[in-house]
Amino acid sequence: MKRMFSSMLLLLAISSSTQSQKLEYPSFFNIGGVLSNNDSETHFSMVIAVYSVVVSHEPTGDLSPAAVSYTNGFYQIPIIGISSRDAAFSDKNIHVSFLRTVPPYYHQADVWLEMLSHFGYTKVIIIHSSDTDGRAVLGRFQTTSQTNYDDIDVRATVESIIEFEPKLESFTENLIEMKTAQSRVYLLYANEEDSYVIFRDASQNNMTEAGHIWIVTEQALKANNTPIGVLGLKLNYANSENEHIRDAIYVLASAIKEMMAHNETITEAPKDCDDTGAIWESGRKMFNYLKTRNIRGLTGQVAFDSNGDRIYAEYDVINVQQPASSLVKKNIKVGSFFYDSEKGRMKLKINDTLLIWPGNTEKKPEGIMIPTHLKVLTIEEKPFVYVRRLQDDEIDCEDDEIVCPHFNSTDGNENDYCCKGYCIDLLKALAQRINFTYDLALSPDGQFGHYQLKNHTTGIGTTVKKEWNGLIGELVAERADLIVAPLTINPERAEFIEFSKPFKYQGITILEKKPSRSSTLVSFLQPFSNTLWILVMVSVHVVALVLYLLDRFSPFGRFKLTTNDGNEEDALNLSSAIWFAWGVLLNSGIGEGTPRSFSARVLGMVWAGFAMIIVASYTANLAAFLVLERPKTKLSGINDARLRNTMENLTCATVKGSAVDMYFRRQVELSNMYRTMEANNYETAEKAIQDVKDGKLMAFIWDSSRLEHEAAKDCELVTAGELFGRSGYGIGLQKGSPWTDAVTLAILDFHESGFMESLDKDWIFHGNIQQCEQFEKTPNTLGLKNMAGVFILVGAGIVGGIGLIIIEVIYKKHQIKKQKKMDIARNAADKWRGTIEKRKTLRASLAMQRQYNVGLNSVSKSISQVVEKTRYPKVNQLPRAPERAWPGDHEIARNRRTNDHSFKPPPRYMPTYATDVSHLVV
Repeated sequence: MKRMFSSMLLLLAISSSTQSQKLEYPSFFNIGGVLSNNDSETHFSMVIAVYSVVVSHEPTGDLSPAAVSYTNGFYQIPIIGISSRDAAFSDKNIHVSFLRTVPPYYHQADVWLEMLSHFGYTKVIIIHSSDTDGRAVLGRFQTTSQTNYDDIDVRATVESIIEFEPKLESFTENLIEMKTAQSRVYLLYANEEDSYVIFRDASQNNMTEAGHIWIVTEQALKANNTPIGVLGLKLNYANSENEHIRDAIYVLASAIKEMMAHNETITEAPKDCDDTGAIWESGRKMFNYLKTRNIRGLTGQVAFDSNGDRIYAEYDVINVQQPASSLVKKNIKVGSFFYDSEKGRMKLKINDTLLIWPGNTEKKPEGIMIPTHLKVLTIEEKPFVYVRRLQDDEIDCEDDEIVCPHFNSTDGNENDYCCKGYCIDLLKALAQRINFTYDLALSPDGQFGHYQLKNHTTGIGTTVKKEWNGLIGELVAERADLIVAPLTINPERAEFIEFSKPFKYQGITILEKKPSRSSTLVSFLQPFSNTLWILVMVSVHVVALVLYLLDRFSPFGRFKLTTNDGNEEDALNLSSAIWFAWGVLLNSGIGEGTPRSFSARVLGMVWAGFAMIIVASYTANLAAFLVLERPKTKLSGINDARLRNTMENLTCATVKGSAVDMYFRRQVELSNMYRTMEANNYETAEKAIQDVKDGKLMAFIWDSSRLEHEAAKDCELVTAGELFGRSGYGIGLQKGSPWTDAVTLAILDFHESGFMESLDKDWIFHGNIQQCEQFEKTPNTLGLKNMAGVFILVGAGIVGGIGLIIIEVIYKKHQIKKQKKMDIARNAADKWRGTIEKRKTLRASLAMQRQYNVGLNSVSKSISQVVEKTRYPKVNQLPRAPERAWPGDHEIARNRRTNDHSFKPPPRYMPTYATDVSHLVV
């Protein structure tokens, strides 16, 4: 038993009369006695009950408190270590009730992170042993870096991990590997013996000279060959056993007091080690109360984490120096890591003026090796990067081009391409200005970069993790050093990579095709509105009616003068008035049918002035509509109601996973619009722009620089509205890249010297804007498409005239037939009336002859002559048949027709009757 413990503290049950004055409650409690002599077994036999054990051992001793922890842990009896710092005691599956007032070695990783943040180093190389403590340091460093440092700009990342087996003989191979890394900040966890070997080989490889930074743990700082400038840590009160024992007693007393305050019952602890089934429940509760203690002790602020490990431990920051007056290196305290009671957390304070860095210099190293040969990535995006395939018969690219191979991540093939453009010229200028060489390549997946979920299959199962793809993914994975492309600076990307100052400021805009006129057939009617056309039509006929009335009722009009002139055809009738009004309006010559009265002529002059103004206005507006005016855009900008209203049949889109896509995702007011356009988004901007040209896409939302270039190149395209979502294009670099400041300064110098403006003129505007402006100002040539309506109007007039003349001819034929029938009826009636009159005359003559009844031969002859002359004076006036015929009438008539060849028989339609009454003469 004596060999297992070097020092042990037991809690004994005593009377309340001996309790400390600080603990007024409970009436009795357990307190310990120190067993640090050879009479330990005697003391054990006198102990009534063991409630907790405080254990310590010499750091150089072979004995470990592990056996005590195993034994007491089996019965749930709390163990408080005051010197054990191995990581194994943090494993609660083995050391279930172990608590310690000293921090484990791997907690020094917390101080490392604070030191890195203080000096501004973000990329490190960790060197650790392959034992439990070495791996615990690495795990603690990575976990704390991820959880406690939200700002990725100050978060330290591990570039390389060097793990070695303890009891090293040589470390040269690992150092050669470290030389190829970019970081020059080395974090070392090793014991004294291994540290000696590492420092020896590092010195031989010149890795302890200026430009390198070594930050080590307490054990490594003990090596006698520690180089000058090494920074290390030293735990305060590490060897103060008495102070730790007192702090342990204070912690125990505080826990017991807290248990009593909560009326916790403390049962008697197990006395017999052979009682394997005795689990002390009160000991388990006591251990939980112990972990919650937070007191100010002799060794500083004493508190514990969930594993029972001491937190808030204080360290001194040590710098290995060799004063000029001394031949021996010394460990100089240059700072401290202490508990800030006001803020309730640990705080690091370092006096930088006291620091000496490797190489015995006072200048702080950069912490990284600046590489001079960089891998640069770009992506095709006109006019910034033009890409063409290198043909089989071509050996190299043109003088203004750079070879930019593309490795297809899908099929694994690599093809050679040639790149040129705005960004390529910028890359050439940067390489020349800040002196680096480069290899250029295209984005493997052709994407700028999208933060998306990705499945990872492991032996345990499938996990889902968000990762970047595209250019950003290559930079985050450190497979590239620079991104020289139209890469938009936004918060999502800036969290994972660094950006230079913008080399071009831009925003987001909308590209659409200029609308064409839809109503070409009636384009000649566009100068006037429909209302004005109706008013002009009404005015023509109203003025014609008033002219007719004025000229008709005026005493000096033609209607009043017809009695003197005897000709009414020249009078102004309504038809002539309408003709006059239209003739004046259309500026055609009026030869006849003009107003005669003064009042009508005054109105005619006013109408002529009206017509002149109307015609002149129409002509001017027609030129503006058909010749000079260019069509306006359909959209007014991003706030256009048709874009915001999801019910409108208007398709708009952007590129999937692009910066514009991210902008719409984070803008709450654009969420409805984004949900509508998300299904229409394209894989590339090229395809979207082509669809706008083809009319398949109405609006493409993209970076203003690209769309302005497309609008300048194709005058049928136009950007709509003002810019929104203003940002800039920047050079993308890795987090902590040594080239960030140099690239930024070079870009600022390019802006001041006018180099960026020259790139704009050479690649973005490229002289096309002037051509489009000239195109806008040049009148259009009117063609059939513009004036087809006028020709159709003339054709309609011709067809209408032909139709009217056909109607007139048909109507006239109908009138002629009707008139002919009327004439026949009228002639028949006239003949009938003539026959009746003739018969009346003959009857009167016969009556006179019968009255006188005298033989008057001369009279008879005269009568016969008269009758002969009037037998058939006119064919159309032949008398109709008498009511009765005289005897011999037909025979006399037949003889006379036979002898007289000039005799013409009456028409067939005339009734047959005898008109010759000469045989009646006596």
